Amino acid sequence: MNNLKQRTMEAHKTWRGKIEITSRVSLENTDELTIAYTPGVAEPCMAIYENPELSFELTRRWNTVAIITDGTAILGLGDIGPEAGMPVMEGKAVLFKRFANIDAIPLCVRSKDVDEIVKAISLFSGSFGGINLEDISAPRCFEVERRLKEMTDIPIFHDDQHGAAIVVLAGLRNALRIVNKQASEISVVISGAGSAGTAIAKLLLKAGVKDIVMLDRTGAINKDEVYENPAFKELAQITNPKNKKGTLVDVIVGTDVFIGVSAPKILTQEMVKSMAKDAIVFAMANPMPEILPDEAKAAGAKIACSGRSDYPNQINNVLVFPGMFRGALDVRAKDINEEMQLAAAHALADLITEEELNEDYVIPSPFDKRVVPAVAKAVGEAAIRTGVAKK
Repeated sequence: MNNLKQRTMEAHKTWRGKIEITSRVSLENTDELTIAYTPGVAEPCMAIYENPELSFELTRRWNTVAIITDGTAILGLGDIGPEAGMPVMEGKAVLFKRFANIDAIPLCVRSKDVDEIVKAISLFSGSFGGINLEDISAPRCFEVERRLKEMTDIPIFHDDQHGAAIVVLAGLRNALRIVNKQASEISVVISGAGSAGTAIAKLLLKAGVKDIVMLDRTGAINKDEVYENPAFKELAQITNPKNKKGTLVDVIVGTDVFIGVSAPKILTQEMVKSMAKDAIVFAMANPMPEILPDEAKAAGAKIACSGRSDYPNQINNVLVFPGMFRGALDVRAKDINEEMQLAAAHALADLITEEELNEDYVIPSPFDKRVVPAVAKAVGEAAIRTGVAKK
């Protein structure tokens, strides 16, 4: 780990930033300057003035996404501020370019006020084809996303929520094929009721899962507790149909699926042993999961997934957001809705054939060249089908 830290710091000092802007035009003489800049540039300016939609054809807006954070939930580091979040946002921009050839601009907002954040993003949204919200803490992130969706006409996607949910659903769909269980019949425990856990629960419900128990630090979210957090109030109404109470050790007994987006080493082997036969474990806390995959399998889990690249079945958001935005941008979608998210999850899952599917391969690799085209195609088709595509 110390060697990794040293190598990372040396690399970042050498790079002095992971992205740069390069020109797409030649500027070698007066004529080329006249066309690219003044006075020739007045023509596309006036065309866009007459019809703002032409900004998607006459500028790079059609292929440009803003990556926006307030620095309050950077990776597993927490609230370290917008400037400290910039290396992560630059890294995200590199992933957009590498996997989907999308130009992404990191913008770190120095505010924790929802009104200020929403106003700032809405005011410059006309410069972008989409907005990727990143590492904004809950419950603020829910309100920011909801209001931006109402105020803008471009795709708004909080990757920490929906990217995680889509990959989990894809992996779970394939895991259930192996253990021969139906989504409507399984019981699921989700440890962590922040942005990712909440989005995972909602997408699983949309996909047909009926029995989900959510846990925060104090225990199971249930209908008898009084919650000040509006997100918890909603979760109490839509999850935990049997109104279970207690901590993880209490509610995990007999459960088919554990999904962790919480804290390291909170799931013990004894807890895994208490789960249902052919249990499925998604332990995704980073860098140390709720339980290591080999420990989960030794305790009886049939399938174990984590966020780590040094184990099989890595649950990685990079499987989603490049293809999601590629598909949305290509059809000029004005929103990213639940149908597009479900389509992305199904496309990911379906990349693994019956012959390929096994306990250590329920989700494709981020470097599988089929991933982005498959997700983009499914997302674009869902956008057209649901009427949010403009193209």
